[in-house]
Amino acid sequence: MGNVIQTNVSSIGAQRSLSKTNEALQTTFQRLSTGLRINSARDDAAGLQISNSLTSQINGLGVAIRNANDGISLAQTAEGALQESTNILQRIRDLSIQSASDVNGTSERAALQSEVTALVTELGRIADTTSFGSTKLLDGTFSAKNIQVGAQANETISVTVASAKATALGSNVLTSAGGSILGTTVSTVANGIAAETDLSLTTLEGGTVANISYAANASAADIATAINTAASGIGITATASNSTTLSGLTAAGNVSFTLNGSAIAATVTNANDLTAIAAAINGSSSSSGVTASFSDPNNLSSLTLSTTDGRDIALSAFANATAGNDSITIGTDTLTEGGTIIGNTVGTISLSSSKGQITTATASTEVFAAASSTSSFSSIQSVDISTYSGAQSALAVVDAAIQKIDSQRANLGAIQNRLGSTIANLGSIIENTSAARSRIRDTDFASETANLSKNQVLQQAGLSVLAQANASSQSVLSLLQ
Repeated sequence: MGNVIQTNVSSIGAQRSLSKTNEALQTTFQRLSTGLRINSARDDAAGLQISNSLTSQINGLGVAIRNANDGISLAQTAEGALQESTNILQRIRDLSIQSASDVNGTSERAALQSEVTALVTELGRIADTTSFGSTKLLDGTFSAKNIQVGAQANETISVTVASAKATALGSNVLTSAGGSILGTTVSTVANGIAAETDLSLTTLEGGTVANISYAANASAADIATAINTAASGIGITATASNSTTLSGLTAAGNVSFTLNGSAIAATVTNANDLTAIAAAINGSSSSSGVTASFSDPNNLSSLTLSTTDGRDIALSAFANATAGNDSITIGTDTLTEGGTIIGNTVGTISLSSSKGQITTATASTEVFAAASSTSSFSSIQSVDISTYSGAQSALAVVDAAIQKIDSQRANLGAIQNRLGSTIANLGSIIENTSAARSRIRDTDFASETANLSKNQVLQQAGLSVLAQANASSQSVLSLLQ
């Protein structure tokens, strides 16, 4: 290109390069002053979007950790109140045991009941007033509440705290029919219970267990064992018991019979006094499993036979050495001397639940009253220990209430541990996500300071070159001399 004055191409080129250097230097200054590599979308549009998304996640997880900590505090508040409820129930149980002793008279039991009434009232007050902030915890309204533990929608943990009111705590009990069944042969003791392969039990809060089975002629003890093996996971406990009366001996004499396979023999001097038979039965109780007692000390003509494990009580081969065709009655069945019938009393099965109402399906009607039976509920509110029978009944109700609270406390403990694990996991996610965001968004000072030094040198060089380029047009003047 010739020597010209109007257009200094060298100067224009130097200005353009200097402008780029100044722009790069400005970017470097901004990054070093803010600590951010991305200060606007022009720096890195895709990186800006990704880093903002990560920021939303990090901020959301931070709030989620606070929510989870609030959830732990809520569970701790509820559990603390339930601990005091347990203390109250333990005291009611102690009072029930005290009242169950006949050393207490009417006035003493009335005093014990007064304390029970006050404790039940306090139990209700605790349930009605325990709250976390403005949220009631133990009155039955805190059901399926969600704790947000994630940065995205519907990342929640559901928490339910059952009612701890006196009206909601107690025992759900379903009792089998039981009864007395007559056999027809001496060689086989059969109680008439049909085989079962598909008994189904359901609790309101625990779910369903199906296909519970037991053999034909199973005793109450056998059935209770089968149920406990299968249904403990849904909160059902089965207990078996059996009792019947032995009475109606028609004549005194040397009486003998077979009781649950054990030979019983006694000399009875008075048909209305079965003391000798009671002694003989108790003497063989280790083999028969049956004990005898007088339910009414003033009536020695009637014995109560009982078993603690619910086995059947079968009496056969009755005989009396006196002349005549004598008989004796077990339950409602009369056994006549020389006869071939067996008096077989089937035990009673009692199902109790700590997880709500019990229902049965496809049950043998010999065991439960109907193919589909439903339990009845006795609450702490209705406990009355002012009588012997009331004190005895109260124990089962209180035990079920304690078990229900223990189950609820176990759930709350599990929730606390789960939320603790959630917090630890969220903290780890925040750490790793923050590191990922930092790699995208934050300034690498080592790199930027190197750029700063480079661009400053380039700026100085550019200014020097621009000055020389501007001065280069003066060489044209030498041609005019």
